[in-house]
Amino acid sequence: MPGASPLRRAIDAHGFVLLYDGVCGLCNGFVQFILKRDPTGPMRFATLQGSFGDEARRLLPELASVDSMVLLYREGAWVRSTAALEVARYLGGVWLIALAAYLLPRPIRDWVYDRVAAIRYRTFGKYDACPIPPPESRRRFLD
Repeated sequence: MPGASPLRRAIDAHGFVLLYDGVCGLCNGFVQFILKRDPTGPMRFATLQGSFGDEARRLLPELASVDSMVLLYREGAWVRSTAALEVARYLGGVWLIALAAYLLPRPIRDWVYDRVAAIRYRTFGKYDACPIPPPESRRRFLD
């Protein structure tokens, strides 16, 4: 990822930035899931709707049509099912079992991911605005 932008500096400093749909109940729940299992870790979070999401799409044009999870790392970005599996790798421990899904071809994994993404608002709800993170984890949110 090129440049010395605020996003690039955050990735360099923390290793990973997870971009997520800030108004999606499932996505917010996933972020809370990560925070509960990794309360002091280096991963940072930003919404796709915020300035860091805009900057990521500017720096990596292939993200222009992505409206779901993106895990930015020093060399680029993982999206969709690969992003979810790399979060499992990041969390480690029992979550490494999820990496068995890498045995499936990415088009199949992404098809399943896309089916869940297609019903995420109906099933898990949609916020009118991005929820404010709790004070104890607010420092891990970039925007």
